[in-house]
Amino acid sequence: MDDHTVEPPHVWRDRLPSKYRDSGPRIVRAPLKEMTFIGGKFAPKMGAPGDDGPLADWWVYEELHRPLTRLDTAVGYDRDEVKLEAITYEQMRPGSFSVPDRLADMDVNHVQSALCFPTFPRFCGQTFTEAADRELGLLGVRAYNDWMVEEWCGPEARGRLIPLIIIPLWDAELAAAEVRRNAARGVRAVCFSEIPPNLGLPSIHTDDWDPLLAACDETGTVVAMHIGSSSRMPSTSADAPPAVGSTITFANCCFSMVDWLMSGKFERFPNLKVMYAEGQIGWIPYILERADVVWEENRGWGGVADKVLRPPSELFAEHVYGCFFDDAFGLRNLDAIGVGNVLYETDYPHSDSTWPKSREVGEAQMGHLAPDVVDRIVRGNAIELLGLTADGLWAGAPGV
Repeated sequence: MDDHTVEPPHVWRDRLPSKYRDSGPRIVRAPLKEMTFIGGKFAPKMGAPGDDGPLADWWVYEELHRPLTRLDTAVGYDRDEVKLEAITYEQMRPGSFSVPDRLADMDVNHVQSALCFPTFPRFCGQTFTEAADRELGLLGVRAYNDWMVEEWCGPEARGRLIPLIIIPLWDAELAAAEVRRNAARGVRAVCFSEIPPNLGLPSIHTDDWDPLLAACDETGTVVAMHIGSSSRMPSTSADAPPAVGSTITFANCCFSMVDWLMSGKFERFPNLKVMYAEGQIGWIPYILERADVVWEENRGWGGVADKVLRPPSELFAEHVYGCFFDDAFGLRNLDAIGVGNVLYETDYPHSDSTWPKSREVGEAQMGHLAPDVVDRIVRGNAIELLGLTADGLWAGAPGV
């Protein structure tokens, strides 16, 4: 339940009104002047024509200059060859942005269906939230969603690619309208930030998000949160190397899940489901144990007695899903998490991806589990959560 698409150059060029063609997101080929990734912060600098430096394809949008990088699309490369470098479309595996090539790579990896998070819009569409022009930003969000539904998950995908939309995070009413617009054409998942205040947005402890959550509750739309969807990867210091953040990527998911469990939102919106992509699952049992203790012993002064009416572990079992691609420890402790709350993913085409050996990794780590349990983890839970067909296909796809 966590792959990624690298958007092809035409997404906004073909779908924005003509007056925005030169100001909306567009690809420019230019040299890389400098790029660092320290303390959890990614900082690239685009050079001018004729400057020294490797050529790369850059997304340009208002003041944002964002290159395609090897970390965006690392599959097919030896791990030691995956470095922090800017690249062009020709230097990435075609399955990153091409539907037929993606399906072929899914076949190689024994993957039936995939739900794909964005790249240029970032993991919850915050690129458009940070833009100055709100009118253009809303059009950019809608253009992405139309491309996602009509092209990426269109007839060529044959139901094997499952749509995941973004929303205008700056306005919960507009976000709710976008959820309903896409739910009407069969979309069942929406990107959201793991920790909205890191984006300068309200926390889920306020009522500000209620219009959006009501729309998700009514339409059966899953709230999907990816690590890094608060634009701040976990780190320990400004000079910590990327390996520190990569080791503790689950931390934001951990903080976020406690937010949701202690927010009272699952009491108010009983059909609401949330999922954490790429957060792994081994940390969940202790957090549930601790949350239950706090709820039982400290809810009187903890600010939750009047809104969290059941133990957090019960709310988790009914509303929360954890996704993993490589977590043998979590699978050894599956009973403390819940067979019905776990989804398998591959993270294609990122550097953490288990492609093309996701099946072998899964078999090695799930060998101690009963076949029906394995089937739920790799298939059944996703079918139920996202309303897929019995064959694991997107039910809203043309011809399915």
